[in-house]
Amino acid sequence: METPGLVVQGEAASFSTALRSLLNNPQYSDVCFVVGQERQEVFAHRCLLACRCNFFRGLLGPKLGPGMPSPVVLSTVPAEAFLAVLEFLYTNSVRLHRHSVLEVLTAAVEYGLEELRALCLEFVVKVMDVEMVCEALQVAVTFGLGALQERCVAFIEAHSREALRTRGFLELSAPALLPLLRSDRLCVDEAELVLAARSWARVGAAVLERPVAEVAAPVVRELRLALLAPAELSALEEQNQREPLIPVEQIVEAWKCHALRRGDATRGAPCRRRRGTLPREHHGFLDLPLK
Repeated sequence: METPGLVVQGEAASFSTALRSLLNNPQYSDVCFVVGQERQEVFAHRCLLACRCNFFRGLLGPKLGPGMPSPVVLSTVPAEAFLAVLEFLYTNSVRLHRHSVLEVLTAAVEYGLEELRALCLEFVVKVMDVEMVCEALQVAVTFGLGALQERCVAFIEAHSREALRTRGFLELSAPALLPLLRSDRLCVDEAELVLAARSWARVGAAVLERPVAEVAAPVVRELRLALLAPAELSALEEQNQREPLIPVEQIVEAWKCHALRRGDATRGAPCRRRRGTLPREHHGFLDLPLK
């Protein structure tokens, strides 16, 4: 009886280098993509993509007839991110960059590339900083990446004031902003958080062409107005008359806490301090816990 053959491994580096030379190389390619808003042409090899990724197998289908088929348009993925995906498919390795890793991660999720997704997540955690954390949070919420969402929220909790001043914060969706406003561990005072929420709502109102109050409605209930001193609450009420942001009944509830000189235990969070809440005289009679 013939003995089973032995599988031996050749030099992986040279194999990877050879395949990398085929990246975006018109020679021998049989499919062309037009990617990104710049409509950049990217050349690839159908059989390699199909055997490595179910998304491309379904997208490209069987080859019909001789010659190069019509270009495949993928307008939503930036060219740099798409080339990174192809690099991974060709070589099982990828060079990631801080400025584009979230776009590569998005593509990996959309194309069902679990290994590439894991590599991107690991890289994001390593390079995360104040400037990118809100963008990463948005990606995490959009695609249901729970572990990444937790890391982003924890980072923002530790660097709250800096993160709230970034462009990424202003561009968060309401579902991405909610876990932040619900957090007890934000290192920021409520007065500053109210200002940040107003700035966020103004940007959203301009983009969506909707009233500020309508944009803010899904999240504004998470603001803890009872933490504000009476003078601050009066100033907020006056500004709210000029530019509606907060429902009137929510402000009335805050005034009720002051009038009764106690917090409403049934309301929970509206009368609970955050980690960054500055002390005010009335906090004593509200008997506010800090978690």
